[in-house]
Amino acid sequence: MRIIGNILWFIFGGGMSALAWVLAAILMAISVIGLPWVRASLTLAKFSLLPFGARLVDRRDLKGQTDIGTGPFGLIGNIIWFVLGGWYLALIHLAFGCFWTLTIIGIPFGVAHFRLMRASIFPIGKAVVAAETAYRL
Repeated sequence: MRIIGNILWFIFGGGMSALAWVLAAILMAISVIGLPWVRASLTLAKFSLLPFGARLVDRRDLKGQTDIGTGPFGLIGNIIWFVLGGWYLALIHLAFGCFWTLTIIGIPFGVAHFRLMRASIFPIGKAVVAAETAYRL
């Protein structure tokens, strides 16, 4: 079921969403000022490409130690991300999530958008893992 969900997600906009995140990461890398947020954009691209069967977890929980994205610099980066566009991205995913949940068939896609909404608010210091791995953490 996970494979079918990911294929349908890709066809109905997930592929374009992931491509947009990759493009955003490239533009941030070119600008040099956006370098701290490139990894977060690529993480969201990966999560946006195949959201069924994947979970977004804190890297501190995954690795058992802090790194630059999970410490104080990650917090500052997340605050800047939120102020400059994280809230806007979350509203977009909220709108799409509400749209998809209007029908019974679209509920899984709406739930995926709600998970992307949560992820797009504070993405720095996160990693995408298989759902089975996330439940073991």
